[in-house]
Amino acid sequence: MQTRKKYIFLTFLASWLLLFFFGGVQLRRFAFFSGRRAEARRNWPRWTDRSLLKSFADPEELQRDGDPSLPSPRERRAAWLSVYGSSRCRMETCFDFSRCERHGFKVFTYPQERDQPVSETYGKILSSIERSRYHTLDPEEACLFILSIDTLDRDHLSGQYVRNVDEKIRGFPLWNGGRNHLIFNLYSGTWPSYTGDLGFDIGQAILAKASFDTESFRPGFDVSIPLFSKEHPQRGGDRGWLSQDSVPPKKKYLLVFKGKRYLTGIGSGTRNALHHIHNGKDIISLTTCKHGKDWEKHKDTRCDKDNVDYERFDYQELLHNSTFCIVPRGRRLGSFRFLEALQAACIPVLLSDGWELPFAEAIDWGRAAVVGSERLLLQIPSAVRCIHPERVLAFQQQTQFLWDAYFSSVDKIVHTTLEIIKDRLSPHRSRSRFLWNTLPGGLLVLPDFSTHLGDFPFYYLQHGYSPSKKFTAFIRAVSQAGSLSQPILRLIQAVSGSQYCAQIVVLWSCEEPPPPSGKWPRSPVPLTIIQGRRKLSDRFFPFEAIQTDAVLSLDEDTSLSTSEVDFAFLVWRSFPERIVGFPTQSHFWDPEQGRWGYTSKWTNELSIVLTAAAFYHRYYHSLFTEYLPAGLRELVDGLAACEDVLMNVLVAAVTKLPPVKVTQRKQHKEVVAQQAECRDGAAGTPPPGQRGPSAPHSAPAEGQGTAGSRRFSQRQGCLDQLADWFGYMPLVSSRLRLDPVLFKDQVSVLRKKYPSLEKP
Repeated sequence: MQTRKKYIFLTFLASWLLLFFFGGVQLRRFAFFSGRRAEARRNWPRWTDRSLLKSFADPEELQRDGDPSLPSPRERRAAWLSVYGSSRCRMETCFDFSRCERHGFKVFTYPQERDQPVSETYGKILSSIERSRYHTLDPEEACLFILSIDTLDRDHLSGQYVRNVDEKIRGFPLWNGGRNHLIFNLYSGTWPSYTGDLGFDIGQAILAKASFDTESFRPGFDVSIPLFSKEHPQRGGDRGWLSQDSVPPKKKYLLVFKGKRYLTGIGSGTRNALHHIHNGKDIISLTTCKHGKDWEKHKDTRCDKDNVDYERFDYQELLHNSTFCIVPRGRRLGSFRFLEALQAACIPVLLSDGWELPFAEAIDWGRAAVVGSERLLLQIPSAVRCIHPERVLAFQQQTQFLWDAYFSSVDKIVHTTLEIIKDRLSPHRSRSRFLWNTLPGGLLVLPDFSTHLGDFPFYYLQHGYSPSKKFTAFIRAVSQAGSLSQPILRLIQAVSGSQYCAQIVVLWSCEEPPPPSGKWPRSPVPLTIIQGRRKLSDRFFPFEAIQTDAVLSLDEDTSLSTSEVDFAFLVWRSFPERIVGFPTQSHFWDPEQGRWGYTSKWTNELSIVLTAAAFYHRYYHSLFTEYLPAGLRELVDGLAACEDVLMNVLVAAVTKLPPVKVTQRKQHKEVVAQQAECRDGAAGTPPPGQRGPSAPHSAPAEGQGTAGSRRFSQRQGCLDQLADWFGYMPLVSSRLRLDPVLFKDQVSVLRKKYPSLEKP
């Protein structure tokens, strides 16, 4: 019994000891923090190791840096519900795929109401859609619908705020709760919290929005777009500041920022702290509080000095001379300086926590931007210093590619948005992230053509592919006689004699039916006759009969030898993304006329290889027919000499490279036909940042006779109209011609592979 009492006593004593050592420590710690909590609210932060950790800001400044206007979770939830209702949409639940099955991806824009004007920026968005290949005038054909109501600025303090949107959209018979609708928005919410509230219920509509936060963004359904100004160009746009494949010089500054500093309200915390990283040497961080109507009421002790330092530096000079550019959040998550930094090849350093980056579904921003944290601002300088120079160069080059491919114009921003949505409709035929993030970009790679990289002319060198070793000769016959002419018979004989010719396809574009098969010459390769529609754009239609990668485009009157064809094909296999051919022309800027000029005279430059005798990749047939809008092809069909110019412009816009001329035994002579005249292009000055070859010394009165002058005039007018449609002049000039090795060298003819090219 005594032993039992002894064990009970020892157990009781051990329990008290355990409670004292473990529970007592927790109680003391709780008492310590509870006693400090009220004081911590008054003076934050209060570091226990203050002697070891030096403070870079006084407590008063840190109190001012707080964002008392930040919305609470309940407020954010309420704002989200006001926009989306109770829907958590996905493409599978809120999009009617059946509307897109019959007519493909067609977009219908609501007719604009007379009493409902739209802003200049929204007008550009609507224009981008209406002049694109996606647009349809029939709502029954539409897969996607765009409102005519301007929803870009949903700040009710703005003069462009449209009221009663809910009431208006409910009256649209096509609205259907927002299903299959796309809504564009640049500004949402208002002072002081700037939430995502749009002021109306979007229902099941897809939202293409700038400054999207990750909490309200619906992955795989919504699209995050960049914030751009009303001055952003409709099409074309200025090129990036770094030339393609060039190495930029070492910049004067490592890291820069110059912009507004908010004294109060949301977004003030990050910008108020930027002065801490300024060292006045290779890191320049300048802010000004001199903006807004009542800035003097809220100015702090730093304002006067900041305003003086702010005026010492030019913003454009900083962009040009810095490697990294800080892109902090403003009142909203997005900022205009994001696109400004991309264009300037200044690597963006993003300080905007929770921002869903533009087109992040397709674009790999880890290759073009540094994503930082607002809470770790002081670590940014050391972080960017650790980036290896080779990676810095890769970052800079990628910024230029992304700017030119997706952001340089409103057209590209809108078309990228639409193509991302289109890819969701057929995931098995969608573009991979590799295609979106590699030249020439997702907009110029059509998944309907192929999803295999080896089928495109751009990726051979990167992945070790090579084009097919045979070509298809594609001859366009336009003779009015029902019988075969002697030139086409000689051409078929010369081309079929090439060891690389796989087949000959004749596009018969004559009024009379083609001769029977017995009238055609015998050929060692298959000969296929296709009845055309007598349209000039037919020669670039993606006919299924063309099975090889290489296409040799020929006019029926072209005169070529077998050796010329063989040599040109081997040259093309080294440049499969370009046009390689014989007859060339060149363009130039005529300052007196204020327009782009066109010349066929012998000059030291070339920018156009006529498709009367030229090799190119068959993918350009698909790009010509499916990428270009119908209106542009109709322009070509209405002019006699525009289709080859458009093909050269298209290939140059895709590759940013000039065509390649190969040597020719005989000078090419164009056969002049009676054609309709082309309207003159608009006069003006060359777009900023573009340079064209200077005008030749002789006047461009080219072509012999009235018909020749008319044909030349049509090509010149066509060139101007194409430059206007693209928004810039895509053609690139070259001074290169490729000849066979030992061409006209004083050596034995037996050593030369193509001796016949030297015969007159």
